[in-house]
Amino acid sequence: MPNTPWNDRYASGDLPWDTGEPDDNLVRFVRSGGVTPGRALEVGCGTGTNASWLAGQGFDVLGVDLSPLAIEKAQARLGERALPCRFAALDFLTGELPAGEFRFVFDRGCFHVFHEAGQRAVFAERVGKVLGPDGVWLSLIGSTEGPPRDAGPPRRSAREIVEAIEPVLEIVELRAATFQAQGLPRSHSWVCVARRRSVPAQPSTRPA
Repeated sequence: MPNTPWNDRYASGDLPWDTGEPDDNLVRFVRSGGVTPGRALEVGCGTGTNASWLAGQGFDVLGVDLSPLAIEKAQARLGERALPCRFAALDFLTGELPAGEFRFVFDRGCFHVFHEAGQRAVFAERVGKVLGPDGVWLSLIGSTEGPPRDAGPPRRSAREIVEAIEPVLEIVELRAATFQAQGLPRSHSWVCVARRRSVPAQPSTRPA
C-alpha cells in the first residue's frame, strides 16, 4: 500500500472522500440491475457507508480496509442494525484473501491509490481470485480528464486501467463519470466494470 498514514487520516477526520452517503454511481449500478444480491466484498470500505447500504439492498457484505481505525468506525456506524454486514482489517494486496467466492466486488477509489503498475495488476489479479463465475467488479477510479487540480483523487489513464485489468479480467465497461467529495467540486472519474474471464485474453492481432 502507498505510504499514506491511513490511520492518522481517520484519527484526524481528514476524510474528504467520506461523504456519509452511498456513492451515486454504486446506487445507479445496483438499481439498474448491474448486479443482483449475493455475497459482496468492498475493498477499502472506510467507515462503511457503501457496505452498509449494500447490505440494506439484500447483499451479504464483507467490508475490508487497511486501517484498523476505519474498521472501528465502520463497526460503530453499523451499530446494532440487523444487517448482513461485517468488517475486517486487511491489506488487500498482501493479506490472506477472504474465503469463498463473491458475486460482487466494489471499490470506490482503492484501485487508483496504487502508483505502480505492478501493484494495480496485483490488485486486479486478487479481485479475479475472489470473484465467482457470475461475479462482477465495479471500480470507481480517478481519471485524467478535467482541468488541473491540487486536490481530489489520484488520476489514472484509461490505458493504465486496461493494462492492469485486461490480462486477468474481462472489461465490460469503462466510461466517464464523476466523484463527489466533501468540500471539493466533483472530480472526473472512470466507472470500470469487469468480470471473470471464461477464456484467456487473446493476443493483439498482428499482420501476417
